[in-house]
Amino acid sequence: MPNSYQYLFLLSFSLTLGLLLLVRTWVSSFLTARDIHLRNLILIGLPKDPQYPDMDVHSIQDFIQNFSQQDAIALVQTPAFLASASVVAVTFYWLLFGGERKPVLNPNEWKEFPLVLKTQVSPNTALYRFGLPSSRDVLGLPIGQHIQISAEINGKDIMRSYTPTTLDQFDKGHFELLIKTYEKGNISRHFSLLKIGDRIRVKGPKGAFIYNNKLTGHLGMIAGGTGITPMYQIIRSSVWDHSDATTINLIYANVNEEDILLRDELEHLHHNSAGRFNIFYVLNNPPPGWKGGVGFVTKEQVAHYMPSQDKNCKILMCGPPPMMTAMKKHLDELKYPAPRTVSKLADQVFLF
Repeated sequence: MPNSYQYLFLLSFSLTLGLLLLVRTWVSSFLTARDIHLRNLILIGLPKDPQYPDMDVHSIQDFIQNFSQQDAIALVQTPAFLASASVVAVTFYWLLFGGERKPVLNPNEWKEFPLVLKTQVSPNTALYRFGLPSSRDVLGLPIGQHIQISAEINGKDIMRSYTPTTLDQFDKGHFELLIKTYEKGNISRHFSLLKIGDRIRVKGPKGAFIYNNKLTGHLGMIAGGTGITPMYQIIRSSVWDHSDATTINLIYANVNEEDILLRDELEHLHHNSAGRFNIFYVLNNPPPGWKGGVGFVTKEQVAHYMPSQDKNCKILMCGPPPMMTAMKKHLDELKYPAPRTVSKLADQVFLF
């Protein structure tokens, strides 16, 4: 089934072809009405009288002399000429300033990007937006992979990996990182102290997981805290891809309700997924009237919300180490294969 880009291409092709045929008809009618025939251009350089080839020949000057100034003024005022000029101008602009830009990321080279916006989303978490060199640039990050951040802290180069919440197909000219500040966290505290205009060093893409809409039929996701970021990127890509039929179930655990990150965005994706994407929230400290899970994620919740291990499915996990240890135990008891120390794309259980 054609996607939206293919429909757009067919529409633009049909409109361009129709415009060219219309322009051809207008130009031909205009010239014919003034007894100017394009076939005469073919005669340029040939003798005017084949019996006397040494005499005068047809020339461009002859054509120009027959084409008066009034004819030229009338021609540039016709809809055909104006339409043609518009097509040429748009094409010229697109060739100079449009088209696809090369990805900015380089896996072998550190690049610096300035902070252009900081949005506080919870008491200890903020969304940091970094600008790319051009408003048309894309980061160049495959869906499911991450970037590496480097900062000099107390005389040492400290590196951490983060997954942007932005996607190349939707977000141009910038990328965003959702980062929770920890009291003893080196890089996270470094981010919290950044001011607008300060720059960070980035390298990538990194990671073994790359999502595509044919990867699997069912995705089960278990996330805690900022571990939602790789999940959100994949969910967002899948829901807005109308050729993607993957079903996605997410268990998302946090301490308090205000710690639920990207909640509005996740709910929006749920309501626009036609039932393909569903969320189950779990809180350690739920408010009165809370209808989600309470405490820690249980084996029963995993069994209920995750796809059965005998299906065409994958389980993706990302969150605090203690939580991930508990989830591995649950999955093992439910007969899922154990994740490797370093997960591979082919694994049924993938730990970011």
